Amino acid sequence: QVQLVESGGGLVQAGGSLRLSCAASGRTFSTYAMGWFRQAPGKEREFVAGISRSGGSISYVDSVKGRFTISRDNAKNAVYLQMNSLKPEDTAVYYCAARSGSIAYSGPNWYDYWGQGSQVTVSS
Repeated sequence: QVQLVESGGGLVQAGGSLRLSCAASGRTFSTYAMGWFRQAPGKEREFVAGISRSGGSISYVDSVKGRFTISRDNAKNAVYLQMNSLKPEDTAVYYCAARSGSIAYSGPNWYDYWGQGSQVTVSS
């Protein structure tokens, strides 16, 4: 069982930056691949970024490439999402998710545990 708690969301102007953190409980964090997803009102949950359990494999959705950076610290049981050059279309609730396995797939159904979400609002 893994419990995930996101933090770091908020309101920012377009072009600004935010850093989301996701703290995980348990002693087996390093056995989970991690993903960040987002969901805007009226839209489906969307994969944003994923990182393998070792951190050696990373992927992003095309719309955030070059602006967002995912990282993890297995010693601290944490995964991060650094978001730069934010745009109004990045506005959404952001969720971190964990799946037991090495690969961070993009489909939400692959993930076993989810955080409660953190609101990110980018004003124009």
